[in-house]
Amino acid sequence: MIVPIDAAGRTRVVDVRRDGTAFVVTVDGRAHVADVHRQGTAWSLVIGTRSYEVSVVEAPNGALTVYVDGQPVPVVVDPARARGRGASRGTGGPALGSQRIVAPMPGRIVKLLVKAGDVVVARQGLVVVEAMKMENELRSPKDGRVSEVRVREGASVEAGALLLTVE
Repeated sequence: MIVPIDAAGRTRVVDVRRDGTAFVVTVDGRAHVADVHRQGTAWSLVIGTRSYEVSVVEAPNGALTVYVDGQPVPVVVDPARARGRGASRGTGGPALGSQRIVAPMPGRIVKLLVKAGDVVVARQGLVVVEAMKMENELRSPKDGRVSEVRVREGASVEAGALLLTVE
């Protein structure tokens, strides 16, 4: 599948193909062989002699954040220009309805920045999660009200765990 991807403000053309048990990932014409293994909701990628832990979090509005060794990278995939399987996927739009904020990877809740009933605006910080010695602030995908908070400061969470909901 060939897909134009905007990652950290730079557009790249990415092609991913399976080659036996490995994947060949071509980025802007440069091929890399990746040994890929799923670890719960995250992925372990070995490219050459380097190892990476990667997880992808998709907001209900279709926005993606890819965490590479705990570092968040906002990613935009242009499905209108994608070629191959899955190319017809919608682009999303404004975050509508109830939005679930989930843990991007296993970690610990460092700080709750809101409580149930608080009114929030899009991109406002909601919760800080520490994972792999990095603190990640998770933000609201839309203007709304926090309808529930499912965690407390100091709690350990698994990847994908529901942290809070914004209505």
